[in-house]
Amino acid sequence: MLLGVVRSGLVESRHPVTVAAVDGGGNVVLLAGETPGTAFFLRSAAKPFQVAVSQRNGAALAPEQLAVAAGSHGGQPVHVALVEEMLASAGLGPEHLLCPPARPASESALCNPAVGVAEPHRLFHNCSGKHAAMLRACEAQGWPLTYTDPAHPLQQEILAEVGASTGEPPGPVGVDGCGVPTFRGTVVGLARAFARLATDPALAPVAAAMSRFTPLTSDGDRGEAELARWCPAAVKGGAQGCVGVAWLGGLGVAAKCWTGEASPALAAVCLTLRRLGILSEHAWEMLAPIAHPAVTGGGRPVGHLEVLEDLP
Repeated sequence: MLLGVVRSGLVESRHPVTVAAVDGGGNVVLLAGETPGTAFFLRSAAKPFQVAVSQRNGAALAPEQLAVAAGSHGGQPVHVALVEEMLASAGLGPEHLLCPPARPASESALCNPAVGVAEPHRLFHNCSGKHAAMLRACEAQGWPLTYTDPAHPLQQEILAEVGASTGEPPGPVGVDGCGVPTFRGTVVGLARAFARLATDPALAPVAAAMSRFTPLTSDGDRGEAELARWCPAAVKGGAQGCVGVAWLGGLGVAAKCWTGEASPALAAVCLTLRRLGILSEHAWEMLAPIAHPAVTGGGRPVGHLEVLEDLP
């Protein structure tokens, strides 16, 4: 599958994308694009499974907390407040977080007077919810708080969870931007994992929280949150252009843009959901800004993202 930026009627750039859809039984119902067997780091797309392991080990998160822990938040006041409460109620503080200090990922949060702090802080890091959940699990189990170590009992259990969900070897592991281990998989493996997120009762609380509180999993104005609004689903993107969708009707869809761009992967997922009859005509129209986003120049639309090679 090939998507491209068409500016002023000419193709400016091309973005090869692989997309897959897997049903609740693990059957591949759609696969398009080049190099579908190539493994890549799942990055933040693995967060639903990481937080599920933390929850299973005593993190005891409420639905809103599950949503922010499974997401990549924008550093809005509500995100920071939820993470602070997750830590405080377990007798922990921001100093226990092992993610690096950061500024809010959201432009609107940076401009929000309620944020009140311009300097980088660990609470602002988009992964601080996931880290807080891991800390709570460590406290509950009596494990060391050195939870970023790949040999840590929590990380070993997460490694097994990701492998069981994707049906693929999750290693060799790398180090994610926030410092925790990150795992490998293919597009089919990621789709298989999100199919499990959509259908496995053990993962239902995480999927429900992500679907119900979509602004907490991102920032409310990112493409993945918009897709979750119009398609009852848990949606999670990862760095370098990957995204997984757990359609609560029983299907997992995943895409990877091999140039590392997020928007072509999200557009491919939208098109796949449309072709599978999941998105209604009205939903498709409302998702136009992410399904075929406009390209601006001089303050006006001068092009758009479109599929250059269609699905089979």
